[in-house]
Amino acid sequence: QVHLVESGGGLVQAGDSLRLSCVASGRTYSRDVMAWFRQAPGKEREFVSAITWSGGNTHYADSVQGRFTISKDSAKNTMYLQMNNLKPEDTAIYYCAQSLSSVPSSDRARYRYWGQGTQVTVSS
Repeated sequence: QVHLVESGGGLVQAGDSLRLSCVASGRTYSRDVMAWFRQAPGKEREFVSAITWSGGNTHYADSVQGRFTISKDSAKNTMYLQMNNLKPEDTAIYYCAQSLSSVPSSDRARYRYWGQGTQVTVSS
């Protein structure tokens, strides 16, 4: 089993930056995939970015490509999401997730473990 805890959310103005962190505890695998999802009020939880734990391969949703950067520190069992040039439409609860699959996916059904989320609010 895996326990995930997100942190780093907050209230910022458009154009500002935030860095989210996700610390994983419990059982982890070098070939697992970890990802960030987000959910705004009235909308489905949507894919933001993913990274393969062993190889560091990254994937991004079109909406954040060029603005967000996903990374990891394997020694600390921590994943990060650097969010630059934030926009009001980025406002959402951001969730950390882990899949036992070695293949990245934007489908939330592929992810077994989830954190409780951290709120990101971007004012205009």
